[in-house]
Amino acid sequence: MTKTWFIGLAVALACAQTHAQLRIGQPSGFSGSVAAGVKENTDGAKLYFDAVNARGGVNGQPIELISVDDQFDPKRTVELGRELITKRGVLALFLNRGTPHAQALMPLLAEHKVPLVAPSTGAMVLHEPVNPWIFNVRATYQREAARAIEHLASIGQNRIAILETDDSFGADGAAGAMQGFAKVKLEPVLRQKTPREKPDFSAVAAEIAKLQAQAVMVIASAGNTANAVHALRAAGSRAQVVTLSNNASEGFIKLLGEHARGVIVTQVFPNERSVSFPLIKEAQDLAKAKGLDGVSPAMMEGFAAAKVLTEGLRRAGPNPTPQKLRDALEGLSRYDLGGLTVSYSATNHTGLDFADLSIVDANGRFRR
Repeated sequence: MTKTWFIGLAVALACAQTHAQLRIGQPSGFSGSVAAGVKENTDGAKLYFDAVNARGGVNGQPIELISVDDQFDPKRTVELGRELITKRGVLALFLNRGTPHAQALMPLLAEHKVPLVAPSTGAMVLHEPVNPWIFNVRATYQREAARAIEHLASIGQNRIAILETDDSFGADGAAGAMQGFAKVKLEPVLRQKTPREKPDFSAVAAEIAKLQAQAVMVIASAGNTANAVHALRAAGSRAQVVTLSNNASEGFIKLLGEHARGVIVTQVFPNERSVSFPLIKEAQDLAKAKGLDGVSPAMMEGFAAAKVLTEGLRRAGPNPTPQKLRDALEGLSRYDLGGLTVSYSATNHTGLDFADLSIVDANGRFRR
């Protein structure tokens, strides 16, 4: 036997051993403007993974979540994603935050034939056309934004402004908002793009106040959205503020501070206190067993994502590969998460289509 043969055997055994450990990679923004939401997403995922591992794992193997900080930089996301795939031998990438970040990963997924499960973004580009390596769990931003605009119009608020981050996330959310405007036969009084990094909202806030806008939809990260709200109030605007589910975290409420009350945040999962949903009750029970007060909307996104991934791993069998995991996920049909059903097929990788509205109450909690 040749030396080359032995080297090849060693590599094959190393790869098999790596995949047998059920390693999952998560490159996401653990620092920067989305850190609060990312932490809560991850806490929710770990809540489920820890419970699964305590019961013996999947097919007798524990799930290992390898989380790394991409500093909310798409270039860094790709660098870390490549390292997780080629050096850490992950079976899948999972629960990364950000639309430009998920888009940047697409060539990497195709190159290495590794799935991305539950990206924490509702960008339509991840849904249509269907990407064979991306499996969404949550609803689209466009559905959320359209519903929010329709709600505002239904309560008589017809002078509505849009502030959108100048990137693919902002454009996607604004497209959904414009669908909502078209449905209610209105136009925004102002539509303004704002820089992704360290925007100054003072000038546009003054303009919104001058226009006497009744409501403002802010499509931005948690930190930037909170800064926009502070600028609006400083400019004298009392406009109703609406933002999307990427900001559905307790960390976002803390960033809003004294201006939190009354802010509307769209949601893509049922009320995190509604135990009539088995999914919510399961998460609440596991949280209480760990000494936590409960779960947040962002935690529920991570929890549901972990359930979907775990079921895919189970169906992939005792010797999973990225391809087997991909095929197993695509074969999920009417999988019951606990009151919500997930289905995938070769022509549909959307997952859930649930969308709702919440408002921050006087106690700093999301209320439906």
